[in-house]
Amino acid sequence: MGKIYFNPWQKQFKSPFGAVAEGAFVRFAIQADDPGIARVFLIITPEGKQTHRIQMEPAEEGFYEFEFFFNDGKGLYFYHFELEYLAHNQQRFIRYYCWSGENGHGHLVDHLEEIKEYQVTCFEKAETPPAWYREAVFYQIFPDRFRNGNPDGSINSPKSNTFIYGKVTDEPLYVKDTQGEILRWDFYGGNFAGIKEKIPYLKELGVNALYLNPIFEARSNHRYDTADYLKVDGILGTETEFSELLEILHNEGFHVILDGVFSHVGRNSRYFNYDGTYGEDVGAYQNIHSRYFPWFTFTSYPNDYRSWWGVKDLPEVDKDNEEFQEFIYGKDGVLSKWNNLGVDGWRLDVADELPDGFIAGIRGNLDSFSDQILLGEVWEDASNKISYGVRRQYILGNHLQGVMNYPLRTATIALLTEQCAPKDVALDFTRLQENYPKDVFYNSLNNVGTHDTERILTQLGGNRDKLSLAFALLVLFPGVPCVYYGDEAGLTGGKDPDNRKFFPWETIDEVCYQACQSWLKLRRENRLLQTGEFDLIFSEKLFGILRYDKTDFVLAVLNPLDVDVVINAADFASYRQLPLDQERLEELLDGQFIMANHSYVITGRFD
Repeated sequence: MGKIYFNPWQKQFKSPFGAVAEGAFVRFAIQADDPGIARVFLIITPEGKQTHRIQMEPAEEGFYEFEFFFNDGKGLYFYHFELEYLAHNQQRFIRYYCWSGENGHGHLVDHLEEIKEYQVTCFEKAETPPAWYREAVFYQIFPDRFRNGNPDGSINSPKSNTFIYGKVTDEPLYVKDTQGEILRWDFYGGNFAGIKEKIPYLKELGVNALYLNPIFEARSNHRYDTADYLKVDGILGTETEFSELLEILHNEGFHVILDGVFSHVGRNSRYFNYDGTYGEDVGAYQNIHSRYFPWFTFTSYPNDYRSWWGVKDLPEVDKDNEEFQEFIYGKDGVLSKWNNLGVDGWRLDVADELPDGFIAGIRGNLDSFSDQILLGEVWEDASNKISYGVRRQYILGNHLQGVMNYPLRTATIALLTEQCAPKDVALDFTRLQENYPKDVFYNSLNNVGTHDTERILTQLGGNRDKLSLAFALLVLFPGVPCVYYGDEAGLTGGKDPDNRKFFPWETIDEVCYQACQSWLKLRRENRLLQTGEFDLIFSEKLFGILRYDKTDFVLAVLNPLDVDVVINAADFASYRQLPLDQERLEELLDGQFIMANHSYVITGRFD
């Protein structure tokens, strides 16, 4: 048998690489140099539409090729190849070449049911972000746990039936009943004044943008149980104080995005009003004639209702309700109020719970303002995500401009704890790079920890050198880095609430801080880490990241092992063709010594 091969990660087989815009032409070429092949067909199907069976043209050196026109609209296009053989007895038979399920290369199968399709993402338009966004370095603040800026340490507007910690060094703790319901919400008293007070600290660290966990009126300390979308939570301060904070931050060169929690509200919100806080006749629970009643789905009024993942404290809102839509993203709605006040964008909580039309409505509102960014909480590959039986339109245009890069966090932990080999991390991210439109890939909000995950230092077993490598990956990968408050200070912690400790202002770990600060400085001062092209190299032991343009490059090699390593360029491989040839790699890398859990970074110019 001759050679049959296709790999969409190599330009001689598919060009251009990766996702394409509607109306683009893509050249597919397969090497099918096997005696007996009579014809080769490209079988490509826009999802939900008619399949195209296209005979490919013979080309030189046993290749067959075809330039396909992506004119069936945005969406996912799935494809494989059909090889028609002519046997010696003139009988014809078919074999299929499809994705192997591993890296870019494929394999031959004999039956239709064995086919694994390749994917091409076809998007409506490029998601060009506001100019400030790609230059941003974000810092995520969980407001109650960051800083109390009141001179006397008093708590603003303490809530009824809550407890306040005696000291900010106290460990967070939930008080729950036998059914697991939280009996008393706990507060440390972080507020807007505290954020304002620590702007110099944030600037020194090297950040210039803030992502704030919910700030709106709520019962809990995390505020994902919104009580009133049009008011800030009194424990944080007043709307005037928030407006002043925004103005000061903008004057200091910062941008600010808020957490939009529109899938559900709090049971004790103005809209549901389970406990009657907002009046006897206000809210869906109290009054079937309430304007808010149609926002909710009751199976047996008033105590049985649809809630987020069955959590009764979080009644789910019907996002298809036109009045709710108008309330959130209408001309005079929630988004417009805070956008007019000066916020620079939104991160959508649990985007999977928001219908595509609802997200498109939010995007339409933001597009009516200048320089807004819309990001979504999506934990997996957002290009082919299915939620509630629907293929999502997140990154195909006019929806999300980017998503949170949880795959980077997963890969970081797996690599640095030696749970997977460098080649596997490179494999996962080459596939993600292929599936995402380039702008969306570069708009990712990179994270190695959030309020929903265990602390990164804890995940890395307390190893500060590995933490430095985690910060390295955060800034070297395409996307915009976002540091979870306290990670740079050496905070540890397991699952919620242990991952939401108060910031240790008196005991900041200087080793962790310096590591974070130095990597953020590298990112901020090197444009290649903001906009440069991206490729990965790997050996059995080491992991490399290459960022470059036509003239310059940054090459970083990371050693995630607990042993020192001497670099040998011949040991490295890549899934894609690199702009650096083997001779140049040897010149740059051979003989270099990398200590355990350290990195080697080179900046240079192409000859």
